[in-house]
Amino acid sequence: MVAALFLFGIDLGSLPLRDWDEGIVAQVARNISRSPFDSLSWLYPTLAGEPYLNKPPLIHILIALLYKTVGINEWTTRLPSAILTALSVPLLYGVGVEIFPKRTPAIFSALIYLTLLPVVRHGRLAMLDGPILCFLLFVFWCNLRSRRNLRYALGTGIGIGLICLTKTILGFLVAGIALLFLFWDTPRLLRSRYLWIGLILGLCPFLFWGITQYHYYGDRFVDTGIMQQAVKRIWQPVEQRGGPVWFYVLELLKYSWPWLLFILPGYRLVWEHRNTSWGKLILVWSSSYFLVISAMQTKLPWYILPLYPALALVGGAQLTEIWHHFGKSPYIIGRSRVATHLIFSFFFLGGLSCWVTFIYLGFLDPFSDWTLPLVFASVAITLTVAAILIAQSDRQFLLILFWGCYVSLLLFCTSDYWVWELQEAYPVKPVAAMILERVPIDRPIYTSYPYVRPSLDFYSDRHIIPATSNQLQQYWNQTAQPYLLLDRASLQQLQLPQLHRLESVAEWTLVTRKLPDSP
Repeated sequence: MVAALFLFGIDLGSLPLRDWDEGIVAQVARNISRSPFDSLSWLYPTLAGEPYLNKPPLIHILIALLYKTVGINEWTTRLPSAILTALSVPLLYGVGVEIFPKRTPAIFSALIYLTLLPVVRHGRLAMLDGPILCFLLFVFWCNLRSRRNLRYALGTGIGIGLICLTKTILGFLVAGIALLFLFWDTPRLLRSRYLWIGLILGLCPFLFWGITQYHYYGDRFVDTGIMQQAVKRIWQPVEQRGGPVWFYVLELLKYSWPWLLFILPGYRLVWEHRNTSWGKLILVWSSSYFLVISAMQTKLPWYILPLYPALALVGGAQLTEIWHHFGKSPYIIGRSRVATHLIFSFFFLGGLSCWVTFIYLGFLDPFSDWTLPLVFASVAITLTVAAILIAQSDRQFLLILFWGCYVSLLLFCTSDYWVWELQEAYPVKPVAAMILERVPIDRPIYTSYPYVRPSLDFYSDRHIIPATSNQLQQYWNQTAQPYLLLDRASLQQLQLPQLHRLESVAEWTLVTRKLPDSP
């Protein structure tokens, strides 16, 4: 737990919030924190003056409480998600203890989960998906514990309710997976009054929230909050976020290394133990969830996160077999000589490529600082030493992998690259500071940038509206004192009359109309 909190919390506020998820969550939370409790803004949150009907406000409320007590900054924005995701690590260990006959696979599973890049990165961001992992694992842990103590079934329903209060439709999917597992593994628990009482207790706050939203917003809540933001994502890409049916296969291939090398052959063990509780849980969990998100028309990279705990359990079982047998037989990895050679080749060639990248970034690239080369050096050392130990049939290569991956992720999280989306557009904080200083709080601002940037809205405490060149020209002609945020090309193209340049930051210039008595 300490290692998880350290990894998820280190340098948490060092980088600005990224667009979309973080920027939106932060704005909603700030609006809640600024309003008195009796205004019910925590129940009816807003975004840019409009009702926020995208998601239930559980995590936004937690962030708002931190805003009120500690202050508004990147650290307080990301902290609730980071802590909840860190809590999911011991919860996964608890799930492993319940399903495996020994603790070794549970330990290995938790270590794999802790060192998966997508879990660490998204868990540190102010997103809803890190807390979802915590609530999801709480559901399965209570599900499994209830086999020995029926009262734990209460937690199953409460966990499902927490998921519904975070991401509505996902709660029902998790409930279906949990009940399907019980039906296959322990059907007697489906008759337990504790399970159904827990479901009622867990879903009551969610039902209360839904009823109040419908009473307040009417059909708008159904159309926007339920259909467009939840149900519609199943059969239609929302906001042009579509993808092929193999979209999440590519996500696994991109971000699950090096553990994917052990997870894939681990499913052989799962199939061999399909009549045991752990085999049933992993088969129901991974197959059901993967098929559902692959069939959905809306595809987003973080939708796959709830699959990673199941994959970590698979990898933990496979690594346990390697730990107990590697060295006694030189070909025990994957029970084949070919698999052993493939894994050795991956580590050797991966380490070699990381050494080449380290040399290039550290000594040949004049624009690179030393943070990223250090990450590649750490990965290179890890893979190289692991390859040497595999060649010597030494099972200690697993310990080197765990420690090396953890250290590499620590270095990565202390660099300026762990929120790599910030490199995709201009830095918002200098532009936001300019807007805060130059534009009155009640004036709208239009920009030539083609998309809304929620992070800019958050830092500037304004809603910056994207517009085309014609719309900008029309707004300028029809408004007595317009405020425009223009890039260099648009500023030259528009040729606005009576132009007064307030300030420029990098390629962005804030302009307004020159008043008759101004110099």
